[in-house]
Amino acid sequence: MTKAIYVLNGPNLNRLGKREPEIYGKTTLAEVEAMCRKAAGKHALEFRQSNAEHQLVDWIHEAIDKRAGGIVINPAGFTFTSVAIMDALKMFPGPIVELHISNVHRREAVYHDSLMSAVVTAVMMGFGVDGYRAAVEAMVRRLEAK
Repeated sequence: MTKAIYVLNGPNLNRLGKREPEIYGKTTLAEVEAMCRKAAGKHALEFRQSNAEHQLVDWIHEAIDKRAGGIVINPAGFTFTSVAIMDALKMFPGPIVELHISNVHRREAVYHDSLMSAVVTAVMMGFGVDGYRAAVEAMVRRLEAK
C-alpha cells in the first residue's frame, strides 16, 4: 500500500486563474489538482485548500495521524505569519515541501521571510503552477526510494 501525499493550499489560492494572473498565471486550482493527481501516479493524493488557518493545522494533524507519506504545502499568506502552521509541520515525521508559485524573493520585502522554511525538507518556488507537478513528482521519488 502506498502512503498518501497531502497537497495543502492556503488562503486565496482558490482564486487561481483570476487573481493577479501576471504573477500566478491563468491556471485554476482545479487544473492544478488534476496535474498533481497525474503526477502522484499510484499514490493517493489528498488535495485541499482553505482560507482558514485552523483548517490547515487540522489537515496537517490528519496527515500525521494517518501516517501520510509526505506533505506539499503552499501556505500562501500564512507563510509569513503562522506560528501555528509552522508548529504543526514540525510534528510531521515525513518529508515536507514548501511551495510557492512565484519567487517570493523577487517580490516585496514582506514576502521574504518564511516561518515554514526552517522546518520543511525542501522549498520550491518560482516555477509557476508547474512547481506543483515538480514537487509531487519529487515527493513520489523520495517515497519510492525508501
